Amino acid sequence: MRKTEECGSWVVYRMTIHGKLNQTNAVCEQGEWDAIDSARPGYHTLILAGITNEGEAERLAREGTVDSSTIKQAELKALRR
Repeated sequence: MRKTEECGSWVVYRMTIHGKLNQTNAVCEQGEWDAIDSARPGYHTLILAGITNEGEAERLAREGTVDSSTIKQAELKALRR
């Protein structure tokens, strides 16, 4: 029997790429984000956390529908943890 791994939540974050003006949105699992952020705190910007569906997270990252007000909401959520 095959074991299925479930992920609790996904995050969208803005990658900082040295030497590039355009920043790219990326998606990863919450645990991966925690590791990325703890390795280099503040280097990348968390845009939105707590997304329960990977497809939805991918859509949000691609469409760029997240803006500065969404980033502020994500920062507030992070502070509440």
